Amino acid sequence: MSMQGTATSGRYGFALMFAVPHDFWTVTGDGVSLTKAAGEDSIHLMASVWDAETGTVLPETGLSVAVTRDGTLVSEEVIYPMLSQPMGFHYGGNFGLAGDGTYTVTVSGGGTSIRRTGGFEGRFGDPASAGIPLAFTEATREEVRTRPIDQGGDPGALRPMETGVPQAVLPAAEDFPGTVRGSGLTDGARLVVTTLDSPPAGVDADGRYLAVSARTRYNGYVLPAMALAATLERDGETVHEGPLRRTLDPDLGYHYGAAVDGVESGDALELSVTTIPQVARHEGYETAFRQMDDVSVTL
Repeated sequence: MSMQGTATSGRYGFALMFAVPHDFWTVTGDGVSLTKAAGEDSIHLMASVWDAETGTVLPETGLSVAVTRDGTLVSEEVIYPMLSQPMGFHYGGNFGLAGDGTYTVTVSGGGTSIRRTGGFEGRFGDPASAGIPLAFTEATREEVRTRPIDQGGDPGALRPMETGVPQAVLPAAEDFPGTVRGSGLTDGARLVVTTLDSPPAGVDADGRYLAVSARTRYNGYVLPAMALAATLERDGETVHEGPLRRTLDPDLGYHYGAAVDGVESGDALELSVTTIPQVARHEGYETAFRQMDDVSVTL
């Protein structure tokens, strides 16, 4: 990977990187489709966006890029939200360039419509953009040579790479805020369950707050943009049933949450993924997070 630079615009921080063009898999509903690198592709362009004050990565802003050279537009596209084993969550796509030289890439975020709570309430709803130079030269191409992975097909994941910018790695379960009640695995994802005594500011409801942090099994990367529902039972009777809302909070991070009337020791929680994460996948994640069975946790 070749890091090209960073920029800020208000509360938003942006980073721009590139790698060699490569295949990736897009997700629409439950369908997964292969997008192959084409002969005219020069780079796989990658961008990330985060809160410049806290370093929290912002998974659902929607990003587009405009690539120009000497004031002439070369390419303009909306880029995909993606997961890769070395980088975790980011945005990316394959692009063709007009030969060696220096380009300007304007990265534009459209703001997010998911619920924001706590110190993030009212934040990140407005669009922002920043221009970052990109050098496409023999020297930068030398930084992105590929190498084979001897352990391909074995359980596990590549270690996160050092990028020098915030990454969407969630806290370990034991460090998660609130009262951590347990976790479960489903098709490469770990769902960590915690409860708070009261909902964070921005949740228009009373009671206890049930939060589920969805992350990749090995590297703890956030798994955003899925639909998750919860059923809470006590002594054989259902006391809560409904969707968990996608939420961004400075303490809980990106999570799925809902207010519930109460939580007691021994309650049975069942989590159901009704829509798999709507993010594209790099090689290594193309078969993960697709057949996500229900997860049961005794609180």
